[in-house]
Amino acid sequence: MSLIKFLTSKTFLKQIVLAIVALIILVLLALQVLKMITSHGEFVLVPDLSKKSLREVEETLDKVNLQYVVLDSTNYNPDYPRYSVIEQSPKADKEVKQGRKIYLTINPSGYRKVSVPNVIQVTRRNAESMLKAVGLNVGKVTYINEIGKDMVYYVRYENENILPGFQLPKTTEVELVCGNGNKAGVVVE
Repeated sequence: MSLIKFLTSKTFLKQIVLAIVALIILVLLALQVLKMITSHGEFVLVPDLSKKSLREVEETLDKVNLQYVVLDSTNYNPDYPRYSVIEQSPKADKEVKQGRKIYLTINPSGYRKVSVPNVIQVTRRNAESMLKAVGLNVGKVTYINEIGKDMVYYVRYENENILPGFQLPKTTEVELVCGNGNKAGVVVE
């Protein structure tokens, strides 16, 4: 009986009201502190960094209080300057918080090197496919007197014969030296 009397007393009700008011004040104060700490509602626009060098990127991002991280280099793209930004995440004109990291993909200094596949004693058609598959281009095709018609006898680069496994930059143009179907040393008119 004394418990029911205590729960309905003025002292207990005052304490409950004070606790509820204190809790409300504490929650409102916590929300305000969180709003200040997280800069709630304050955003900056991510600038377009494409084709900019890392020095330009740093200057641009310092102005808007953003940071950057270089993720990787990708395959060389001749449409972009060397060591410039090819991709960024988040994309340009997105809203982000200050201090956010922008992840960048950089254009390397040139095409990566690829190995010349073994196309000797392979038909011209197959050789062209194999070279194209690794990223090399066939430029000139020269014919010599050899019995294997359209059979590749040499691969040349800058007027020199090269061996399979030779390293060339991707998209390099090579010359194929193929047989014309005649015996070596016999000229057919």
